[in-house]
Amino acid sequence: PGTGNAALEKTETSRGTERAAASGKRPLAPTQGRTMDMLKHPGMVDMPELLEKLDALRGEGKKIVFTNGCYDILHPGHVDLLERCKAQGDVLVLGLNSDESVKRQGKGDDRPVNPYPVRAFVLAHLESVDFVVRFDEDTPAKLIEAVQPDVLVKGGDWSVNRIVGRETV
Repeated sequence: PGTGNAALEKTETSRGTERAAASGKRPLAPTQGRTMDMLKHPGMVDMPELLEKLDALRGEGKKIVFTNGCYDILHPGHVDLLERCKAQGDVLVLGLNSDESVKRQGKGDDRPVNPYPVRAFVLAHLESVDFVVRFDEDTPAKLIEAVQPDVLVKGGDWSVNRIVGRETV
């Protein structure tokens, strides 16, 4: 539990690791001990909720930005891209591939490393991301059609002719 004392918290954590090691058990990973349904954030939304919220935000004159991806192993390049996306408008919607969709991307049999609830939870906590919504298809075409963003952003490794949804936006 947060005590406000970093040294104490570190000691409690290392004692837990020492106890686990002494018992022959592996220490708990950060998400263990929490069931996946406990990983919640107001920015983690389903499609109907997202569309309702976006209607209200559009009514306030907000500019909607959309990007998508697997975001399986979050790294500084991802965070930078998401900050740049957010700078293009007022509200950033991130379409996040479902676990099944990630598996079909050809990234390897062991992917995703982090299951959807973990990926969505971490991404929703980033300051730049307003909403995270799941899509199960191989591409976000249907999601982009439903969201109708004002701006569509992909990383620099995507040529314009490969960007799904470019015709919609």
